[in-house]
Amino acid sequence: MLTEKQEAILDFVRAIQAERGIPPSTRDIQRQFGYASQNAAMNHLRALAKKGVIEQIDGRTWGLKARLVQAHLFTVPVYGSIPAGRPTAEEQSAEETLQLDPSLFGLPARAANRLWALRVRGDSMTGAHILDGDLALLERREPRAGDIIAALVNGTETTLKRLLYRGRAAILHAENPRYADIVPESGLECQGVLVGLIRRTT
Repeated sequence: MLTEKQEAILDFVRAIQAERGIPPSTRDIQRQFGYASQNAAMNHLRALAKKGVIEQIDGRTWGLKARLVQAHLFTVPVYGSIPAGRPTAEEQSAEETLQLDPSLFGLPARAANRLWALRVRGDSMTGAHILDGDLALLERREPRAGDIIAALVNGTETTLKRLLYRGRAAILHAENPRYADIVPESGLECQGVLVGLIRRTT
């Protein structure tokens, strides 16, 4: 079993390796985690190697074993679509699944069971670079002010908006001036916090 710090370093190695095609250097790890020297990074890498999750690739660099790159893909359900416009009442049902690595979105592997996705419909969030047809990757967790959330409004209506507060009152703010803020009248439930977008091009 990995320690919390080892898991964080493994997630970092996985993300950099996926992004660049090569693992991070010990200096990269030193900078990322604020170590005073590269020796601390090396000690963690050696411990991870002993646990069989990384290996020395070129005699210098420590990276993921090929089998583990695939092993850390997780299945994420895609539940229908969500309006990025005015809220609508609709039932959500799983339409498909995605295979993805949470570390690509800066998330630890342990977050995988909290992830799900919805297809965006509408243009109310274009100012946040969220476009019609995007897949919104969401995490089930408590939201903070400023988060973009999948919101259940008044118990029946769903929408994707930014959560803001005026005093104690929660409002749902669109990132498009054509749309007015939504002030829930009888309840607001966060179904998920936006943690990433997947844009499908044709």
